[in-house]
Amino acid sequence: MTPTSTPDLLHTDVREGTIAYVDSGPTSGATFVLSHSLFFDHTMFAPLTALLVEAGHRVVAYDHRGQGSNSPADRARQSMDELTEDAAALIEQLDLGPVHFLGNSMGGFVALRLAARRPDLLLSAIAVGSSAEQEHQLEAFAPLVDAMREVGAEPLVDTLMHIMFGDTSLAAGGPVTEHWRHQMAALPAAIADSADRVIHRDRLVEELAGCSVPVLAISGTEDHAYPPPISDENIADATGGTSRQVAAAGHSVSLEQPAAVFAHLEEHLAHLSTAHR
Repeated sequence: MTPTSTPDLLHTDVREGTIAYVDSGPTSGATFVLSHSLFFDHTMFAPLTALLVEAGHRVVAYDHRGQGSNSPADRARQSMDELTEDAAALIEQLDLGPVHFLGNSMGGFVALRLAARRPDLLLSAIAVGSSAEQEHQLEAFAPLVDAMREVGAEPLVDTLMHIMFGDTSLAAGGPVTEHWRHQMAALPAAIADSADRVIHRDRLVEELAGCSVPVLAISGTEDHAYPPPISDENIADATGGTSRQVAAAGHSVSLEQPAAVFAHLEEHLAHLSTAHR
């Protein structure tokens, strides 16, 4: 498979549900598992996947329970703890581990929980546009989730786009932001269940103390949801890891600036290789 080809969508049974995923690149390379943001699906990682595959890595990107190409799921089964169990089961089911696990936003919540609870499955965890803390904008986000449950996503799409993209991306416009505006507007009202579990997640800072997994936190300087230092220094402090910032990127750093994220990943891998010599 060439880096520009579109991989087949595959499915596997995981914890009384079905998880959709794509598997790209050589099986001989280091394996990255990519975990997407709320309101997105695995395709948000297509540009980053192409760069990783071209560099010789294997990439498995999947859809969370109740989102993307997966079947609907009860709200309780979409908590960050449940999604973390799904991710661990997927890695084991596909015999992938240990892996480099990268998550953007919601996927980052999963990455950090795996680092704390299942270090045996990880070579490293990369949290992009994410947080180890409780939701700091709960008073603003809770009414938005309630409204989404009542009217769906379409009437709220401008607000969602502001949350999920940075000012530079929104001002530039173009195919990427227009595609995701359309995708978000078409989300069913049931996506509010996923959003509810995101904003009512538990704080993870104390659980990450003494983390044995190398952690890299990558933030976007224009992140409207989890701005620095929440999405970089705070995570690095909690995990004993490192942090990096990406300019001209908002909350969807992996999608908005994939080349910059890839460069940080290559630096991250080089550091890990040197540390293990």
